[in-house]
Amino acid sequence: MPRSASWSLTAVWVIALASAAVALVPASVDAASPAAVPLPATHRDAVPAATSAVNFELDVMPILTVAGCNSGPCHGKSRGQNGFQLSLLGFDADFDFNAIVKQARGRRVQPSAPEQSLLLLKAAGIVPHGGGVKLPAESENYATLKRWIASGMPRSQATDPKLVGIEVAPRDRILPAKSREQLKVTAKYSDGSKRDVTLLTAYQSNESAVAAIDAAGLVTAGALPGETAIMARYMNHIAVFNVAVPLAGKVDKDIYASLPRRNFIDELVWKRLERLGIVPSEVCDDATFLRRAHLDVIGTLPTADEARKFLADTSPDKRAKLVDALLARPEYADHWANKWADLLRPNPYRVGIKATVVYDQWIRDAFRTNKPYDRFVADLVASRGSTFRNGATVLYRDRRSPEEVTTMVCQLFLGVRLDCARCHHHPFEVWGQDDFFGTAAYFSRVGYKGTGISAPISGSEEFIYTRTEGTVKHPLTGENVPPKPLFGSAPVKDDEDPRAAFTRWMTSPENSYFAQVAVNRIWTEIMGRGIVEPVDDIRATNPPSNPELINALAREFRAQKFDIKQLLRTILTSHVYELSALPNPRNNWDTKNYSRHYRQRLRAETLLDAVCEVTGVPESFAAMPPNSRAVELWTHRVQNLFLDSFGRPDPNQDPPCERLAESTLVQSLHLMNAPSLHDKVTSDKGLAARLLKQDAAPDEWIEEMYLSVYCRYPTTAERNAAAALVPADRTKQRQFAEDLLWALLNTPEFMFKN
Repeated sequence: MPRSASWSLTAVWVIALASAAVALVPASVDAASPAAVPLPATHRDAVPAATSAVNFELDVMPILTVAGCNSGPCHGKSRGQNGFQLSLLGFDADFDFNAIVKQARGRRVQPSAPEQSLLLLKAAGIVPHGGGVKLPAESENYATLKRWIASGMPRSQATDPKLVGIEVAPRDRILPAKSREQLKVTAKYSDGSKRDVTLLTAYQSNESAVAAIDAAGLVTAGALPGETAIMARYMNHIAVFNVAVPLAGKVDKDIYASLPRRNFIDELVWKRLERLGIVPSEVCDDATFLRRAHLDVIGTLPTADEARKFLADTSPDKRAKLVDALLARPEYADHWANKWADLLRPNPYRVGIKATVVYDQWIRDAFRTNKPYDRFVADLVASRGSTFRNGATVLYRDRRSPEEVTTMVCQLFLGVRLDCARCHHHPFEVWGQDDFFGTAAYFSRVGYKGTGISAPISGSEEFIYTRTEGTVKHPLTGENVPPKPLFGSAPVKDDEDPRAAFTRWMTSPENSYFAQVAVNRIWTEIMGRGIVEPVDDIRATNPPSNPELINALAREFRAQKFDIKQLLRTILTSHVYELSALPNPRNNWDTKNYSRHYRQRLRAETLLDAVCEVTGVPESFAAMPPNSRAVELWTHRVQNLFLDSFGRPDPNQDPPCERLAESTLVQSLHLMNAPSLHDKVTSDKGLAARLLKQDAAPDEWIEEMYLSVYCRYPTTAERNAAAALVPADRTKQRQFAEDLLWALLNTPEFMFKN
């Protein structure tokens, strides 16, 4: 048979196989798959010139990645599509090479007739392909794959250069609305060579409304002012382009020069606002500051008498004095411990009730003694001993494998989410499996003595200790992984608990993540939005809204020896903290640059305690002493409909840490109709009953109610409107007072921290 005839039969055979939709070839993908990347004529110079030396790692895998073949919705999913699976985003070259060249008896590639390879027929849409046309037959990428197949599908050689990183140019720009900027991405190799990979790079904008980017790297600024980051990813290497779109119109520089500067926070926030053309709001009034500071520092409302005293004070430093006084009050410890308990609190039905109570008390004691944050974390991560005596050890009773501890510790104390890296290379970060299991190895020698977990009733005591040996195996190689931190060095000394080496590295000055995630978490609680959002997701592709500010706060926190109270004092005494929540025409769109204060709905526990404080009637909780406050609860398992309605964490979550911050119809209905709230408002021991018993004039008890609920005097209009509705019949005034109190409690001004 002539050779040409053999090729023709081969082609027919391949096409027949493809038409039969065998399970060896790509199948359909959903709408989330990346679109085909055309090669615009204006950008063809960005494609490397065709050469005969085409290899899999350097040339083929980037094409498969940018075309979306190995994305999550396509062949990169855990079981692939129709029997054809690739590693997610190309993190495993060996796996991908075998899948294309060796699996299915090599029927996906035809070196004798490259254009008849299923890999090309499907990708070019010559035969039906559920994912659509990924590589048009006239494209450079198609030609590269064809040359690779024709040359025998070579792998890279030991002498070939290795990809070491990428860079994007420019790195940042201020773009007027609707303007454009073309990015250029350059790959750098181990031999010093460089290559333009702009059209082989995947792009993603964090906020496409501010700045969008197309598949060719062309950035288009939107009409909405703001800042965002655009990720450029090429073969698991990432670079970031930062873009700012300022508000149209000019602002006199004297406005920014005249703004008060109480400390470095003000200077850095004003600098960012000037860059974007944003003008900050005015300073809030004394009543707003009083209520805001009380809720932020101690989680309670000031009494009416405290409000009167503060509002009557004419001293210029009264706000700073208030901050110092609040930080010294005992309520501070429970309020801030409750925030951390959210992040650390276990399910008592899993770890045991006594262990959970001991853990809760350990956290609260740390805040009562103002334990430095680095010691707090080190004592927790390197804890040993009895779960009935050392509450910190309950962390290891709840998280019982090195992998579980690694995920939790890195996210809480480093702001690094390593979940993805446990199975594959993180799609938006630099971390891979080697990083994950190298970190997990520091926790491989944690030992347990006792009966362990016997959910749903795990009442036994357990001892956490350091074993003499312990290993973590790499899931791909099966080899033992030695302890290795995410970056830098953290050697384990002879006979040392590896966790001690890890905590030294974690809290060391060389580790910027540790202080950054801590100050970001605290800043979020105070200011309503993190400098990095989500608060525990610090990465290059999720940059801070104000990098200079978070770095300065982290340096200050470290210089203050990780004193949380000192950090709070620095934030609370800044001029930025005092800004009103009322917007102006040049900041009404701003949601992340702190040109105004961002309103927050009160936490469930804080709101319930506020209701109890205002009405004067305490709540009753199961498994708690009488007159306990909601913020003192040791578990979310204590039943309370009010707390559930206002978004406290679900105790069935693992861990139970997610709060619902948004307002809901259920919350409004609960405040209006809850029998328990009605009982507090109408109680004979409540505020309305007490005020009426004192024979106070209506104007006096109206004022008392406004001071108790809002921490301010009623306006003239409010005072007159309420007075006009007061019944002349003294016997009916109590009912009116109760109605007025109920109405005040059902307003956004009460539910929100302004």
